[in-house]
Amino acid sequence: MSARFEEIDWRETPVGAISLRRRLDPTLKVDVYEVKLGDEYLMSSLFTVAEIELARLGLAELAGPDLDVVVGGLGLGYTARAVLEDPRVASLTVVEALPEVIGWHERELLPLAAELTGDPRTALVHGDFFAMTAGSGYDPGTPGRAYHAILLDVDHTPRHVLHPSHAPFYTPDGLRRLTRYLRPGGVFALWSNDPPDAEFTAVLGGVFATAEAHVVGFHNFLQDRESTNTVYVATV
Repeated sequence: MSARFEEIDWRETPVGAISLRRRLDPTLKVDVYEVKLGDEYLMSSLFTVAEIELARLGLAELAGPDLDVVVGGLGLGYTARAVLEDPRVASLTVVEALPEVIGWHERELLPLAAELTGDPRTALVHGDFFAMTAGSGYDPGTPGRAYHAILLDVDHTPRHVLHPSHAPFYTPDGLRRLTRYLRPGGVFALWSNDPPDAEFTAVLGGVFATAEAHVVGFHNFLQDRESTNTVYVATV
């Protein structure tokens, strides 16, 4: 049986101290991996349903083979792994702002790491997703490269962002910049911790041809109740 608690890694970063921890859940009897930024919890392997649905709901809007996909935010790797489970995916580019998080996967400190780094379709790119959206795109070797799907899971919600520099992305102008990197019929999907935001859905609808907010329910083991996240899906 695993030790009850282990701090696997702790690093100072430009946005604060980030740590990767593993603990043995006494009720479920499973190892739980958690990431904290300062005192704030960013993610937990206990709650991955909506991260997985981000990939599934986004890719479900696409037809045809040989899909090129971008995931903004690597985290524990659940969205990226769900993308790779779709046999139509030809390439996956994962953009992660923190090299420490990429290092966790390259060092195989996380349960899904070997699946991601060992898949030849996967490229882990160190970069600021939001700055890259405003710049020349997500492939440093091919400026302007377009994709079939762009899936984003970085901020808590469009209103509760991790850094003020992210906020302009969620405006009509910011979202229009993103559409430059989507192929015709392409999909943008976004994870949010909050219930559907009618105002933000309307912003999406003003930029994209279609926009819908999906409520994703899951059991919250810590509070012993049902919880929900939101996945927004928009198509050009």
